[in-house]
Amino acid sequence: MLGDLGAAIERVVRHPVELVGAGRTDAGVHGWGQVVSTDLAATTDLADLTRRLNKMCAPAIAVRDAQWADPEFHARFSAQWRRYRYHVWNSPTPHPHLATTTWHVAAPLQVWAMNLACDPLIGEHDFAAFCRRPKVDDGQVEASLVRRIVAAHWREVDTEWGPGLLRFEITAKSFCHQMVRSIVGTLVEVGSGRRHAGAMRSILLSGDRAVAGQVAPPHGLCLWEVGYTVEVPSTPS
Repeated sequence: MLGDLGAAIERVVRHPVELVGAGRTDAGVHGWGQVVSTDLAATTDLADLTRRLNKMCAPAIAVRDAQWADPEFHARFSAQWRRYRYHVWNSPTPHPHLATTTWHVAAPLQVWAMNLACDPLIGEHDFAAFCRRPKVDDGQVEASLVRRIVAAHWREVDTEWGPGLLRFEITAKSFCHQMVRSIVGTLVEVGSGRRHAGAMRSILLSGDRAVAGQVAPPHGLCLWEVGYTVEVPSTPS
């Protein structure tokens, strides 16, 4: 996404640009609230740039807003928190309109059990059991997989199609590689009755990726919001 957007910006402003994204996403993961920073000439008309980029990049990429920022602003390192959403279509039959943005799980899921299993995740923990360990060269120190989760919960979403859409939201300053998808896959196993909610804490403490559940498919995940204030707004009820 950043490569395509960067190429489009360069065509408009007629000089090289280097984009920095607030969050990195796996192939197939969506982004609604991605934030990108770069250096542009002070004479750049941001409204015109936005209009031309949306014409060039639609529908896969949409620029929702463009603003001038402080010279010290950095889309990644200035971010104070990130919020992801994961959607599950929980119905015996698939939904064609939601197929590209939700994980279809046919078995009934108990939302209360999945929410109960979220409790051990809140706070600062080593999430090695839910992350793909980064490769390190000989002699280098492995990066820490300790992260602080501010909020995590499931809820049923009302739709024009009736019941079946489940939404998971999780907020933290940063996430490890595949962390959210691994957590979702494990929580879905809890919701289906294949694991007890109480097992979540022991999985977390194990630090063993093999103990956790499957990695949920990427297309159900979306980088929803990035915050640049210390205070984290509450999630919708």
